[in-house]
Amino acid sequence: MTIESFTADYLDALKADIDAIPMGDVKAIVETINDAWQNDKQIFVIGNGGSAATAAHFVCDLAKGTLGHKGDAKKRRFKAMTLADNVSLTTAWANDTSYDNIFSEQLANFVNEGDVVIGISASGESPNIIKAIELANERGARTIGFCGFGGGRLQQLAHQHITVDSDHYGRVEDVHLVLAHLICYYFQQL
Repeated sequence: MTIESFTADYLDALKADIDAIPMGDVKAIVETINDAWQNDKQIFVIGNGGSAATAAHFVCDLAKGTLGHKGDAKKRRFKAMTLADNVSLTTAWANDTSYDNIFSEQLANFVNEGDVVIGISASGESPNIIKAIELANERGARTIGFCGFGGGRLQQLAHQHITVDSDHYGRVEDVHLVLAHLICYYFQQL
């Protein structure tokens, strides 16, 4: 396969995945995030590997990007954080208990009723994401899943979800980042 044909195939499949995003689900998720924003609730975003990078990017854009390029827009700020960036705390929980606990144990310190927890998992089966979503549900938080590969348990447990209809990790992760940008740029223009 040539680079030209590979590129064309990849982009055609990615366009189809983007075109299949259910607008009603996007609207509902934006409304949930807006409700948290308007009511000074916290938003936590979690993911592993490439999804950890997407979680960090999403939080950066919510917390700073929504304020404009210079961050000087005079508007309500998002209370958003990712739990994937604290290496010391993540490795402490992983080493002393289990990697499955790295997000739920951090979340236990912060999450309250009405907060939002967004789990990003291409497979929808990451045990540490599942445990965190279960804890968030128990605490009365609103839970959102960004999934692929049929959604897995994350799709079943989260109150809301967008499941990319693909089993290609790269394209699922591409669409998850598109969703994060779409949501953040919507709030930036308000």
